[in-house]
Amino acid sequence: MSDSIYSEVLLDHNLHPLHRCELGCATCSVKGINPSCGDRLTLHLAIENGVITDGSFTGVGCAVSQASTDIMLELIIGRKKEEARRLSSLFSKMISGEITDEELSELEEAGALQSVSKMPARVKCAKLGWNTLDKALADTRPQAVPLSGIDE
Repeated sequence: MSDSIYSEVLLDHNLHPLHRCELGCATCSVKGINPSCGDRLTLHLAIENGVITDGSFTGVGCAVSQASTDIMLELIIGRKKEEARRLSSLFSKMISGEITDEELSELEEAGALQSVSKMPARVKCAKLGWNTLDKALADTRPQAVPLSGIDE
């Protein structure tokens, strides 16, 4: 991927997000906040029998946080919660600059954000949706997760 964090993939997901909307069938909604820049989002997930059947987000933020969240949702919808957790872990490894080429290929379009690892000020932006996902999936209750903020 290009070293530019504003790659074609990122720009497309920012300008034409597939998952930026309310989700009437959500069984889980969690707020995420990046206090260093003010980005805010609410991640909405529909989880049935341990599978993320649908997802969306609402909120405001920079191109990196919005596109990263949209790309993340595209990657995790239809997957089991455990697989989504594993992909989130791989994304963190990528942003830390510690990912293998094989692991990077598993992230599909999310790999377009690999260059963010070279820009520490943007790391929290890229991780906002993923950290919010981790918080949503950490709750063991089968139904609604209370709305709450997170630090990253």
